[in-house]
Amino acid sequence: MAKGIFITGTGTDVGKTYITALLIKKLQETGGMAAYYKAAVSGNQRKGQRILPGDAMYVKKLSGISQPLDTMVPYIYEQAVSPHLAARSEGNPVELSVVRQGYEALCQEYQYITMEGSGGILCPLRWEENEQLWLEDVIRELQLSCLVVAEAGLGTINATLLTLEYLKFRNIMVKGIILNHFHARDQMEQDNCRVIEKRGGVPVIACVAEGDRNIDISAERLISFYS
Repeated sequence: MAKGIFITGTGTDVGKTYITALLIKKLQETGGMAAYYKAAVSGNQRKGQRILPGDAMYVKKLSGISQPLDTMVPYIYEQAVSPHLAARSEGNPVELSVVRQGYEALCQEYQYITMEGSGGILCPLRWEENEQLWLEDVIRELQLSCLVVAEAGLGTINATLLTLEYLKFRNIMVKGIILNHFHARDQMEQDNCRVIEKRGGVPVIACVAEGDRNIDISAERLISFYS
């Protein structure tokens, strides 16, 4: 069976997809069979009768993996809103059993599965009167640990520590933090990194600058986060 990790973020547009692609690229360069997975993706373009999963296409291009696109995301929506809201008007609400089946199928073919979340950790995948599904339900179902992607700049201490506190409260293991849009000479961002590590009790495993095409972490250490 494959080893997996779940990539969550402190919010929307912090760069989860970009960081996920860099992680998969690193794994691929080690010779490992690496795959991408995401339960649901919103805000995609339609081509004819098909809605194309933009995040999956981006990861595939940047990482260089040959994984078939149709194995990457079971639920694809056109509207740029939370998956639960997109499904209300487009139909096809997220089913946990379908997400699990897709993940388990990848586990039969790949060594490492990097699963990306939608938005921040408190993003509902399904919200109906009699049925709810949250990202944390998927994490538990698949028995995954997390890496948290956060912005390096102003406001990140609050956003990152709140995310860590919630995950801790919900008994979800966090193995590391990755700071995105990091400026190595920025005193504030250096201080953000130190404060987050000290108060959060979780290591910042990498700091990624704008436009980086590689992530500064050894393959051995990266693999150690997958369980």
